[in-house]
Amino acid sequence: MSGQDYHAEFDFELRVCQWAERAWPPGGDRENPILVARQLGTKRRRWDTIVFECDPDGLRQRAEFGERALDSDLLDVIPHAPAEWTYYRDALPDPGYPWRYVREAIHRAADRDILDVRKNGGKIEIRRKSVYPSWVERVIAIENKPDLDASAARHLAPQIERDVAMGLADEVWVATAETGERIEPALLENVPVEAGILVVDPSAGDADVAWNPRTLDPSKPGVRILDRPSGGDHDASAARFEYVDPEWKAQKRREIAERAYERGWRSYVESMRPDCRHFELSWEEPGPTPFCAAKDRRQTAAECRGSCGDFEPEPPVWRTKGWPIEGGPGATIKRLLARRRRRQRPGMK
Repeated sequence: MSGQDYHAEFDFELRVCQWAERAWPPGGDRENPILVARQLGTKRRRWDTIVFECDPDGLRQRAEFGERALDSDLLDVIPHAPAEWTYYRDALPDPGYPWRYVREAIHRAADRDILDVRKNGGKIEIRRKSVYPSWVERVIAIENKPDLDASAARHLAPQIERDVAMGLADEVWVATAETGERIEPALLENVPVEAGILVVDPSAGDADVAWNPRTLDPSKPGVRILDRPSGGDHDASAARFEYVDPEWKAQKRREIAERAYERGWRSYVESMRPDCRHFELSWEEPGPTPFCAAKDRRQTAAECRGSCGDFEPEPPVWRTKGWPIEGGPGATIKRLLARRRRRQRPGMK
């Protein structure tokens, strides 16, 4: 199928995630486990697909903290928790914000049973339950553009340039749909040479490397491009930018990885309506994807809402008869996708 057969980037995005989970790294043997997620990033930038290459032991240790993500406040506490009981202000680095928020994070961690907390003489003391591991080794960002024509490339190029300058990810890629031409059009478009290009066959669930990316170094300072002039004959203004220190990048990578650990890429079902009688999973060679029987095609996440004109709730009888698992077909689909998501998290109970 060509990119034109995919009316929505959503479906193409799921195909890329399926391929990455099965076949990353492209053209090589997998040495470390991976975790794939979608639609995650920073406040200013959200990536379509993210691949995390993980340390095997670290990924298994991460499971000891449960399936839910550790947010930024918890990450200011859990990795610094001491092995022995210690007054929390002596154990933790200065957060740079009021300590009352740290205390709130400590109590939330205790409620989740991932931190030991006690009061000693009116003081809050903490002790770690497990060592929080450094479980992510490399971060790969993929921008999905099934139809990468000249117009799309012009709009995409500045964003890819910003990704490369920031250096938050170790590699930046652009994934586009295979056209079958002798030279893929993506190679002829104005995509920054630092970004790799993946040519994807959505129907077969395969991808080939058309251009290898430059490896970036997240441990070095990055550059956040704030404004870039058009550069025309009448525009002599200078670009505006600011430096980004490696500590900020390391913290953001941890936060993104934590959200990815909880959500993965199959969490799309949480924002759709699998409880609709027309919602199905289409089982094709690359893997299952959502399908709308009323529209007789793969739907988008934006379309599959309660406001859809074809939406019909599952009949109550579906939830009580003919389905051996309680909850009906919609709930069963959710459980199926959740089980597949958990398979990628070794050590998860």
